[in-house]
Order: sequence, then structure tokens, then C-alpha cells
Amino acid sequence: MSKKFKILITSALVVFLLLSRTNVEAQDNRYDTLKVYAFVVDGDTIPGGRLLDVEVHTRMHAKWRQYWAEWTRLRNAVYVTYPYAKAAGKVFNEVNSLLVNVTDKKERKRIIKSREKELKKQFTDKITNLSVYQGKVLMKLIYRETGNNCYHLIQEYKGGFTAGFYQTIAILFGSNLKQNYDAAEKDRAIEIIVQDVERMYGHRS
Repeated sequence: MSKKFKILITSALVVFLLLSRTNVEAQDNRYDTLKVYAFVVDGDTIPGGRLLDVEVHTRMHAKWRQYWAEWTRLRNAVYVTYPYAKAAGKVFNEVNSLLVNVTDKKERKRIIKSREKELKKQFTDKITNLSVYQGKVLMKLIYRETGNNCYHLIQEYKGGFTAGFYQTIAILFGSNLKQNYDAAEKDRAIEIIVQDVERMYGHRS
């Protein structure tokens, strides 16, 4: 056997072995597959997966502790006073409807006094137990329900002298009967909490 023929046979054998090995590896690779989740976006299949949940703990800064403390205090005050404001608003609106065509002063006073007794009987004990802060929130909510501040309401039903007297007392306790309600900006936090209460109890203004 010539030397060239031996080289040719050896080369052919090497090529055959290489091709056979490649074919076997290609066949084995068909079963070497990892299944992953995928998302179809605009016709394209994009592989995806879910990472393990990671819990991150950190200390709350003093600023945020103060913020959440104030928010909790305000939320509690709204939850306590909202039913009173809702009831007061209902009574004031009823009184206004009764006084629409009444011009006689005595009759107007009688109507006002009758509803005033009802309010006192129902809420005097509860309201006197409110803190000054809760009282401020209540006045805000009464304005929200009636469209008038407490000074105007007292002046309308009890006269200017009585309104001035109660305003003086309110100022001594760091409050103000003439405060209004700004749901969009100044009192936005109260409005968010009130809407939450309304959703929870099915109330609507």
C-alpha cells in the first residue's frame, strides 16, 4: 500500500469520525433545552421569568415619622367627627328649606330652636368630649357639608352677638369659627380621608 493511499484513507477516516461525533452531539442537544416563560408582544415572543421576592428593610427618617404621625392623627379626627358633620349638615339644610318662605321672626326662631334642641340632645355630650384639634376638623367638615363656615351659621341662626361671643372663645382655644374648606389645596388631605370614609360606609356628599 502506497504512502499517499494510506494518508488518504487516514484522512477519510478522521473526517468520518468527526462527522459522526458532530451528528451524535447534534442529536443529544435536542434534549438539552431549558423551558422558560415567554411573553408575546406585538407578535414577538420574548422569553421572561420571575425573580425571587426580596425584602428590603430600612429605618424611617424623622421627617417621615412625623408625616405619618400627623396623617394618622388627622385620619382619626376625621373618622370621629365626620358623622357629626354629616348629621349637622343634614339638619342645617332641612332648617334652610323650612325657613325659605317664613318671614315672621317668631316663627323662624321657633323652627330654629326646635332643631337646635334636637342637635343638642343628640350631640352635646359627644362633641364636648372632642379635643381642640378634633373641633377644628369638625368645623372644616361642617363647612364641607353646608358650604358655610361656623361663624356664618351661628350668625344666621343665633345673631351676630352670639357669633362674636363664640368666635372669641374659639380664638382663646387657638381656633377660628371663620375657617373655610379648600378641598383642592389646603385641605386636600382631609378630602382624601373623607372620600375614603364615604367609600367605606357608602356615603356620598
